Amino acid sequence: MHRKAKKRARVAKPTTRRFSAPPQLEPGAPTDLQLMHGIQAEDPDALSLLYDRYNGILKALILRVIHNEAEADDLLQEIFMEIWNQAKNFSAQKGKPLGWMVTLARRRAIDGLRKKQAYARAEVRLQVEIEQQPDAWVHNATEEEIVLGDTRALLRKVINAIPPAQQQAIDLAFFKGMSQREIAAKTNTPLGTVKTRLELGLKKIYDALKELKDEL
Repeated sequence: MHRKAKKRARVAKPTTRRFSAPPQLEPGAPTDLQLMHGIQAEDPDALSLLYDRYNGILKALILRVIHNEAEADDLLQEIFMEIWNQAKNFSAQKGKPLGWMVTLARRRAIDGLRKKQAYARAEVRLQVEIEQQPDAWVHNATEEEIVLGDTRALLRKVINAIPPAQQQAIDLAFFKGMSQREIAAKTNTPLGTVKTRLELGLKKIYDALKELKDEL
């Protein structure tokens, strides 16, 4: 019995990621098109009903691309916010609501994967740049140490040119070893905002360090 139960559990597990068929509507339930019209009229209840109806299908689609449960949950919320914000662009003449939502979700999932890969590459590049820079950068030296020499002065200029919020995110991530979720909790900032600050900050530092290397 125990062995059979374990076998059934292993078989049932993958179904959570399967792109299932649209649910059967109960008699009298609003159609997808009616819900879309409600969202276009800024009815939050219509969005809530649409979420309850299709969040499983869209999350399964996202997981096919992202392969990370927590990131898929975050992206799912962002997608339904985009459905709310972009509902005015939906037209029944161009297709069904589910098809429109699937297209939107697939595009956002692919964009999310590309950003994640770009962030990972930028993180690696930044770590390489850090290893090649003077000890003042690696060890977060004092003001007096940084000022010494043209190279350190230029490096200080690079760091100070980054917006404070991005400086804080990069400091917590790279020098304090905190994850993006830990940074979000510590700074009371939405996770998406933390991700954006890190991506922008890394890009600015990397671009500036490339220019700095040409001057050395």
